[in-house]
Amino acid sequence: MRGLKIFYALLFLTAPAFFWYPSPARAETSNRVVAIVNDEVITLYELNGRMKELTGLEPAEMRLRDEKQYLEARREILNSLIEEKLTLGKIRQLGVKVTPKQVDSAIERIKRNNGLTQEDMIAGLKKRGITYDSYREKIKIQLERMELINFEVKSKIIIREEDITEYYNKHRDEFVVKGKVHLAIIVLKQEGMSNQDGSGSLSRQAADILAKLKGGEDFGELARKFSKGPGAEDGGDVGFFNVSQLDPKLGEIIKQMSPGDISEPILRPSGIQIVKLIDNQEERLKPIEEVKNAIYQIFYQKEVNKRYSAWIKELRDKAYTKIIF
Repeated sequence: MRGLKIFYALLFLTAPAFFWYPSPARAETSNRVVAIVNDEVITLYELNGRMKELTGLEPAEMRLRDEKQYLEARREILNSLIEEKLTLGKIRQLGVKVTPKQVDSAIERIKRNNGLTQEDMIAGLKKRGITYDSYREKIKIQLERMELINFEVKSKIIIREEDITEYYNKHRDEFVVKGKVHLAIIVLKQEGMSNQDGSGSLSRQAADILAKLKGGEDFGELARKFSKGPGAEDGGDVGFFNVSQLDPKLGEIIKQMSPGDISEPILRPSGIQIVKLIDNQEERLKPIEEVKNAIYQIFYQKEVNKRYSAWIKELRDKAYTKIIF
């Protein structure tokens, strides 16, 4: 499936600025049956339509680009269509219903999550050759399938507390929060002087700024006035860094500091830095109560995938399916 996804991505990136239209003879054969699922059929027209929907290209164009990838995509999409026919049959058998209001709510969620207006959505669907009504029908079918899966699969899943605890104990390194420091920096740079003169002048300026800081003047105001480095406009605030991201010299200095402390001037090849440690968040292990839901979701998704695969296999084993190519 990963290869198929990559193939789709490549198709989008390399899609040409023209479309292939079937000749009357090909259009005629596009209605031939490619698969039988119980008492329903899947036509070549339906298969080609789904391939274009997913890739944005006509299948004939896909085939010209890469025969092997085209055949792989066609096989996987046909299998998904067979599974859809099987689940739709089960939906009808069990009488699963989804209301128009539920469909509206799902579409609103999709628009909200993707920052789309109604006009944006309709325009995007039009580009893919999909009407809004047919899109609503697809969402309705998806919701019905989710209800079916919830009934047939999810409602039967039980995750034990002892499994969650065991996972936590075996994977503690996954729940370690790396140590972070919040820094503000005043950067003084040599400009327009010889190295010797510039270094001496810069050192005197750094000593003067440090004296002002020790006298109670605000670090942020002095950074805005004198700093030539990042974050100067924000009072020298350069945000959080993982301790491992700091160069060894600065890391050693930070280790000796407490929140609120200001360093002595630090010589750099390009100038001098004065660093303030705003906050120090030490490395810590998240307690199990904090990560229990995340671990539950790991088990839950794994169990859903396993049970769904077994459930769909059972449906296929009991069904009459025949692929015709």
